[in-house]
Amino acid sequence: MGRQRFVRGQNTTSFRDNAKVLGPVSNTIILIVLVCLIGLLYLTQVTKTNAYSYQINDLKQEQTSLQAEHDQLVIDAARLQAQERVKNSEVAKNLVSLQPSGTIQN
Repeated sequence: MGRQRFVRGQNTTSFRDNAKVLGPVSNTIILIVLVCLIGLLYLTQVTKTNAYSYQINDLKQEQTSLQAEHDQLVIDAARLQAQERVKNSEVAKNLVSLQPSGTIQN
């Protein structure tokens, strides 16, 4: 050890700030870990969204098939009601039923 030289007017004790500072390697490792965690959070959110989109797609297909069935039932109901209306109408009641008058022979 070398001898310390003291200059007149200089304090013999020095105060050091003992604050610990992370180095560049530690900062890099912490950033990589944070990026990985954010990536995992993103992936979990995306997979949840995809799971919901599958359910939504199934429900839309079911809605489409039920709408088509409803439209067909509306058409069938209108057709059946039309036949009853024609049978019970005034015009149909005034019609005369005809019997075949004869046959044509060759």
